[in-house]
Amino acid sequence: MVWFRKRVFIYAAIILILLILSARGSEFSLPALFQLGNTWEFMQSNFWPLRWDLVPYLLQQTLITLSVAFFGTFAALLLALPLSFLAAENTSRTFTSFYAVRSLLSLFRSVPEIVFGLIFVVSLGLGPFAALLAIFLHNVSVLGKLIAELVESSDKGPQEAMMSVGAGRRTGQLFSILPQIWPNVLSHYFYRFEVAIRTSLVLGMIGGGGLGQSLMNYYNSLAYDSMATAILIIMILVIVVDVSGGVVRKRVI
Repeated sequence: MVWFRKRVFIYAAIILILLILSARGSEFSLPALFQLGNTWEFMQSNFWPLRWDLVPYLLQQTLITLSVAFFGTFAALLLALPLSFLAAENTSRTFTSFYAVRSLLSLFRSVPEIVFGLIFVVSLGLGPFAALLAIFLHNVSVLGKLIAELVESSDKGPQEAMMSVGAGRRTGQLFSILPQIWPNVLSHYFYRFEVAIRTSLVLGMIGGGGLGQSLMNYYNSLAYDSMATAILIIMILVIVVDVSGGVVRKRVI
């Protein structure tokens, strides 16, 4: 049987060793799990009652968070589309440009958004523009790679048909490949937009504005009831975006 092969036991032993090492590295503790009741008591005594008077202000900050996520990812998509054709092996003009663009995308993709955010907050100052640039740069590299892989896996038949009727190389690539991959491109975009909303919350905590910055300000001032209100708004925002993104994907794709 497959499950009793020697190779399976070796893999299981490797996974077990990795789990043990990871547990030690992360300081995992079973006794600490039973102390979570203290967290619940803290929340009951400090997170209630909520500050409903802050809701209008927090909704305004929510719009800032949404604006950063939407503009950053949409601008990234516009730049990632042409870059993806240069980063795809079957559409790039030369191997030099192919490896150069691929390496550039990998370089920017290796830097987390929060690192970009820290750099831009220091160089440009506090505010949502720093968060926007961080989301834009990271998503250009991520979407560029994902779309390039879609371009490489596209059917060559439509492209050859376009070339046979006299279409130029770039025109043939554009009108034969893009219609094939467009549904998946939109799917990747909507997913990255949802991720960008969560990222913009984290970037707000380091000075990028929006809900994340409000949450961190309340935390630093020990205003736990205000912080709880911000957390509630964040939870509602994430749920609404997830549900809305699913509906849009079904309708558009």
